[in-house]
Amino acid sequence: MAQLAEPGKTYSDSIKGTGLYLLVTKAGTRRWLFIYSRNGKRREMGLGLVDGPKAVSLKRARDQARAYQQMLASGADPWTESRLAKEREAKVQTFGDFADAYIAEQARGFRNAKHIAQWKMTMKVYAKRLRPLPIDKIKTDDVLAVLKPIWLTRPETAKRTQGRIERIMDAAKAQGLRTGENPARWRGHLDMLLARQSSLSRGHHAALPYPDLPKFMATLRAADGMSARALEFLILTAARTGEVIGASWDEIDLKNALWTVPPARMKAGREHRVPLSPRALEVLNEVSPSRGLPGAFVFPGGREGEGLSQMAMTMALRRCGKGEYTVHGFRSAFREWAAEETNTPREVAEAALAHVVGDKTEQAYRRGDALQKRRDLMDAWAIFCTPDASDPAGATSSLVSQTAKNQRGVCSK
Repeated sequence: MAQLAEPGKTYSDSIKGTGLYLLVTKAGTRRWLFIYSRNGKRREMGLGLVDGPKAVSLKRARDQARAYQQMLASGADPWTESRLAKEREAKVQTFGDFADAYIAEQARGFRNAKHIAQWKMTMKVYAKRLRPLPIDKIKTDDVLAVLKPIWLTRPETAKRTQGRIERIMDAAKAQGLRTGENPARWRGHLDMLLARQSSLSRGHHAALPYPDLPKFMATLRAADGMSARALEFLILTAARTGEVIGASWDEIDLKNALWTVPPARMKAGREHRVPLSPRALEVLNEVSPSRGLPGAFVFPGGREGEGLSQMAMTMALRRCGKGEYTVHGFRSAFREWAAEETNTPREVAEAALAHVVGDKTEQAYRRGDALQKRRDLMDAWAIFCTPDASDPAGATSSLVSQTAKNQRGVCSK
């Protein structure tokens, strides 16, 4: 049948009842047609070309024609069903595209920019392998492939990733982009396939022991790059990752050595003033060429107008040979140092970490933020973290005693 090629003619399939025809146009192009009548109305549906790079074989054309005949037998209209299928196909989005659109829509209800950045980072870093997949084709195995590599090593991150994927998949179903069960659903589904969070070690960020800080600082200061400077600044200020990568120059008061983080960027939703030690100011001077328009990032990323990524300091930590520890763990190291090596009152150390201390009544009476006491504490912390240039390996022991002496003068108030 496919060998017939007289221009301007239509040939029926040699197998009766398929509804398949071969149309040869006046230009000599050959194409397959499915011709049928429904409710007294004749319809012709193209099934593809006979020749060329996208040629449809006779067998494939017959199979499609038989499928359409089955639709007719069941009372469905092949033309209508084909049109609806094309519309559904046109609506199909990749997980990445839908996730980005979902986050942009939900961002208006998020508490702060940090929350938005966390969602974006989760989708681009941890859910990376899902991004190119059609959202209506994602299965449980795809979700498990994302979660299993981090489920035991980073349980908190893994659980947040699972929850965010689950919400995105629910939204896709609500918009008619997929059907069936949510492959990322936890209750009654993934909880049967993954270890329960209660059985994992959680809530603790692996922290570099504080006596090792001076030696590590020597390595970090020798490292090039914006992420290394950002990590040192984070350590010196005992700040969180999001606070540092989101820091802008209009938050920095160099004259008064003060960094004021606005409520919108703080976990507790309250303004946090951070006294800057002399070394922290030196770090800012090292990156000062990045200073530009108001609102410019203190630690800009590789793309113009963007700050460092959430993973930038983690990668700097790995490059310095300490990949087994976490960036957030430096806050724990600071807190342990303050407790073990100084006489700093608990509430002052907690205030340095921007932690809320006490009940609402106690907070109401403690309206100050102990700025001067915290400045003394952060100066002492910077001194402790200073590498011993003459003997980096022995920096820890010498500086512990140096810091202890310093504390008797400035941290016992």
